[in-house]
Amino acid sequence: MNPRADASNLSNQFLIAMPGTADSSFSGAVIYVCEHSSRGALGLVINRPTDITLKDLFERVDLRLDEPRLAEQTVYYGGPVQTERGFVLHDATEHTYASTLQVAGGLQMTTSKDVLEHIAAGQGPARFFVALGYSGWSAGQLEDEIAHNGWLTVEADASIVFDVSVEHRFDAAMSLMGISSVSLSQIAGHA
Repeated sequence: MNPRADASNLSNQFLIAMPGTADSSFSGAVIYVCEHSSRGALGLVINRPTDITLKDLFERVDLRLDEPRLAEQTVYYGGPVQTERGFVLHDATEHTYASTLQVAGGLQMTTSKDVLEHIAAGQGPARFFVALGYSGWSAGQLEDEIAHNGWLTVEADASIVFDVSVEHRFDAAMSLMGISSVSLSQIAGHA
């Protein structure tokens, strides 16, 4: 069985960077793919913490966050595109936010400030992941990178995003494929 996902739709998949990735910003990265279509792909790096906390971010957007368990939560580097913009990956909610993408597999990705307002008020999604910036590919670009062994793909497990500590996310994503990161090689073969 090939652990790679169907390259025609990689939404709700993890992209796992292969060793020797040409773009250093993706070295050792695990990316959750939020959207993939014939027009391209959009995802969030889930294992690159920044030195920004939620309290810092909320202060930047003029919101007060008093909840101590949330205030020190880390904001992540989602990727090199629009790094000044926030992206919130979260469990599906009954509340409708102004700009939410429904991701196959049950998660949602919201880019509007109202999700942060709900989090600040203690009414936000039960589980959420906040990133600045995103990872994006134009039409056919991601498929080409996968064909050239730049990425491994596997169906995502939301618990890795929300419940696994950042230093273990790469290995946890690899374990979904039944392999360990030490067995990766820069050069992969084709059957």
